[in-house]
Amino acid sequence: MSDNGTFKEVEKTSEKMHGPKGLLLCGYAEPEQHTLLALLEKSALADFPVIFATDNDIKKTLKEVLEFDHKHGHGESSEMKRAGIMSGFTHEELHILMADYRSSELPTQHWAALTPMSENWSVGALLDELAAEAAEIKKEMQKNQTR
Repeated sequence: MSDNGTFKEVEKTSEKMHGPKGLLLCGYAEPEQHTLLALLEKSALADFPVIFATDNDIKKTLKEVLEFDHKHGHGESSEMKRAGIMSGFTHEELHILMADYRSSELPTQHWAALTPMSENWSVGALLDELAAEAAEIKKEMQKNQTR
C-alpha cells in the first residue's frame, strides 16, 4: 500500500525489494509444500530460498525466520494463517511469482513484502495484520457494493 492507504500497482522492473532473497510461507500443509516447491522449480524463481514457517516460529521476527536455511520447516504442516512473505524480490520476480501462483491449484492466501519496519515484527503479528487488512478491504468492498 502507498502512504495514503491506497494500493498502487508494482511495475515490472529490476528494482529490488527490501531484505535478503527468500520466500517465507506460513500455514502450508505438507502436500501443499511439495506442490509449491515443484511450481518454483519449473519457474524462473528456482534459485529462491523457500522457508516454511513452523508453528514454533510464530513468535520469532520475520528477519530471524528469513535467515533460516532453504526448506526450513519442509515436511512439517503448520496451523498458522496462510500467507506468503516476499523478501529481496525484484518487482519483475514478484510478477512472475504471482502469475505462477495464480496458475497453480493452491488456495488463495495473503501476500506481503518485507519492509524495514515489518522485518522486526513477529510472524504472528504480521499474520494478524494481514488478516485485519483483508477484513477491512472486504468491508470496504461490501460498503461500495451497497451504494
